[in-house]
Amino acid sequence: MENTPIFDEMWGSNKRLRQPYQQFHPWFEGEDPKRLRSKQREAEDLFRLTGITFNVYGRAEAEERLIPFDIIPRIISDREWSRVTKGIEQRVRAINAFLHDIYHRQEIIKAGRIPREMISRNAAFEPTMIGVSPPGGIYTHIVGVDLVRAGPDEFFVLEDNARTPSGVSYMLENRETMLQMFPELFSRNRVKSVQSYPMDLRRSLSACAPAATKGLPVVAVLTPGIYNSAYYEHAFLADQMSAELVEGHDLRVVDGRVAMRTTRGYTPIDVLYRRVDDDFLDPLNFDPESQLGVPGIMDVYRAGGITIANAPGTGIADDKAIYSYMPEIVEFYTGERPLLKNVPTWRCSEPDQLAHVLDNLEELVVKEVHGSGGYGMLIGPTATKKDIAAFRRKLKARPSNYIAQPTLSLSTVPIFARQGLTPRHVDLRPFVLVGPDAIKVTSGGLTRVALEKGSLVVNSSQGGGTKDTWVVED
Repeated sequence: MENTPIFDEMWGSNKRLRQPYQQFHPWFEGEDPKRLRSKQREAEDLFRLTGITFNVYGRAEAEERLIPFDIIPRIISDREWSRVTKGIEQRVRAINAFLHDIYHRQEIIKAGRIPREMISRNAAFEPTMIGVSPPGGIYTHIVGVDLVRAGPDEFFVLEDNARTPSGVSYMLENRETMLQMFPELFSRNRVKSVQSYPMDLRRSLSACAPAATKGLPVVAVLTPGIYNSAYYEHAFLADQMSAELVEGHDLRVVDGRVAMRTTRGYTPIDVLYRRVDDDFLDPLNFDPESQLGVPGIMDVYRAGGITIANAPGTGIADDKAIYSYMPEIVEFYTGERPLLKNVPTWRCSEPDQLAHVLDNLEELVVKEVHGSGGYGMLIGPTATKKDIAAFRRKLKARPSNYIAQPTLSLSTVPIFARQGLTPRHVDLRPFVLVGPDAIKVTSGGLTRVALEKGSLVVNSSQGGGTKDTWVVED
């Protein structure tokens, strides 16, 4: 994969305009560049007015900043998307089956498909979930599957976000901004809608309400508060799906139910969409110092008195060491070969694989097993000798904390720059809603783009940007 030519999604490999861009490109060519630059500034003003921000850490000015938005949409055909959707659905079914098995009979371990220590010694495994069956049998109600593309029909899963995946508010605001600024583009292209996501989310969560529910399920979003980097999204989603936005101090256990404080006293909650990590969810069961969670909520959950989305303990499914076993996991629980490929992965916890990684650091991407947001990683081909030497020491000191992968030839899509259209690397996070009777994959998702020429780091937390993602009918 390292030597694969870079695939451009607009121009393909043969420098001929690809079908999904057939309607867009003539429109762009006929536009006045000054008008487009004005529209780019207008988009930035809209985002600033709306308050769409994200924290960029590790810099002197590490405060809330606007997420850069590029006005050139990423366009995927319905035919391409249909194949991706089937692969995502298969993978998410397998993840839910894996989680149920790991917290119950552990058949996959007994069958020798995953080593026992990969679970028992894993910090993401949650012993308090052993024997617990969530309402509706769903562990991962919301999943963000990160995809990268290396060719016309070649998609790889980079990672599975099964804990508290973020970014859906940016997907929705990107589309709203494009609809407002370029309505004529949507009349020329049959773009599939994403605007129903908030109500689809509410319906999906409500379908997983516990048996204790009386009448219409009461849904709430639990946020760590205004200082969290994704607070905008928490407030946005609560508002869009007509749910209550609550913090830990708004909740308490009353008569065996989790209830929220209102002007009329405490009202029971049926479904809690939590954006608080496991460790902080319940000071009586997890971190006793936590001020963000609800004392006793896990006891109510285990008794079937509330649905928590996503379920505690789901982190074991998106652990990057477990990721390397996903082909086996998919096959074990579905009886089918995976429709979406994994990126080849070396587990540094295994001495022979560690030796290979140490010998080839200049060519590999090395990641922390529990890392996220692009932090704590090494991109060998662009790293300095000093960076590589420092990472070599980290690997030798804590090999089980890392995995390594080849440097992928991520596809490129055009962004709007001063000189016109210019290619930049991208990934894609489709959002998946999982209910007892249906799995719904949003048509498109969040495209993250590396704004620096040649950069492979697309994370917003590392200075990357976003763009609207279109799935167009063929």
